[in-house]
Amino acid sequence: MITQNYERQTILLTGAASGIGFSQLQTYLSAGATVIALDKQVISIDHPRLRAFQLDLADEEQLSTWLTMHARLLEQVDVVLSTAGVLDAFEPALSTTYPAIKQLMQVNVYAAVQISLAVLPYMVARQAGTFVFMASIAGQVAGGGGAAYTMSKHALVGWMKQLALDYAGQGIRVNAIAPGAINTPMNAADFAGDGAMAAQVAADTPVGRWADPQEVADLTLYLTSPEATYIQGQVFTIDGGWTIK
Repeated sequence: MITQNYERQTILLTGAASGIGFSQLQTYLSAGATVIALDKQVISIDHPRLRAFQLDLADEEQLSTWLTMHARLLEQVDVVLSTAGVLDAFEPALSTTYPAIKQLMQVNVYAAVQISLAVLPYMVARQAGTFVFMASIAGQVAGGGGAAYTMSKHALVGWMKQLALDYAGQGIRVNAIAPGAINTPMNAADFAGDGAMAAQVAADTPVGRWADPQEVADLTLYLTSPEATYIQGQVFTIDGGWTIK
């Protein structure tokens, strides 16, 4: 695990209850940060520097209300880790519905936008702040998800790049991570039964395995560190070589 000192840093993290988000939560707490953590599931750890909130990002009004009520907390945020996301079932366009697409977009894109717009003014006022958005290989190529998921992750990458361009001169760092096959509860269906799907995914990945969520958390820690201050508007792919095929 990468070791960094994040004392006196406040992190706002979405999707903190499991998977990549939970690894990020543990990693930043271990590095000394204060973490404001959001998830629709209960976050199952207690820590003196953790402020945990059970919040469904699929509910636009609920999120908007929370952001308004907790403006004083948002003033303190140094780093936003927009990690929450939901998968589709690899459906092509005609196998899904417009309401289903809208709900997925709310979680994967619009919630990230809502949070960005709430926190960004405070960062601009301080001339300092960092965002890391959790994209996906589906935000770079087709085939990493269905129509809705692929669209959502491409949109998230576009939001990230424009923020990075518009606010680089005001001390705001903005980047994204594009994971491939990460062994998280979100991908549990691939390991169901005899695990044939998970084995096939590993076989299709050049390095021959799934990644551990901690590998993504360690990359995140680097991107938000002082060592990464010249990195701006980039998508960091962590996919074992899947997209180079």
